[in-house]
Amino acid sequence: MKKLTSGLIALTLTVLVGCAASVPPAVGVWGVEMNTPLGALAATLTINADGSGMMVADGLGEAPISGITFDGNAINFEAEVDAQGQTLVLEFNGTVEGDAVNGAFGSDFGDFAVTGTRQ
Repeated sequence: MKKLTSGLIALTLTVLVGCAASVPPAVGVWGVEMNTPLGALAATLTINADGSGMMVADGLGEAPISGITFDGNAINFEAEVDAQGQTLVLEFNGTVEGDAVNGAFGSDFGDFAVTGTRQ
């Protein structure tokens, strides 16, 4: 009986550690396209498990991503970009399904639809 109890405890701990160590599905490098009022804009998003990240966009340069939150397949974050000398705060809300990400950046100029794939 003691061996059975020890075995069940070991199995339970293994499952719990495995669940705690799982990486959120949004972690990775993403090639995305934003539908802006000025047309399609390509960008690369790097999302790290520790809640840090970076956005690199054609014409906008490089911007750190902050406030990353993961909730199942959902991801939210914001980035401040320099748009022709004006600071623009982009707030992303989206979901990850496998190797695809879909969502929108909210801004002072409205929402920009975002689609992309894991690189």
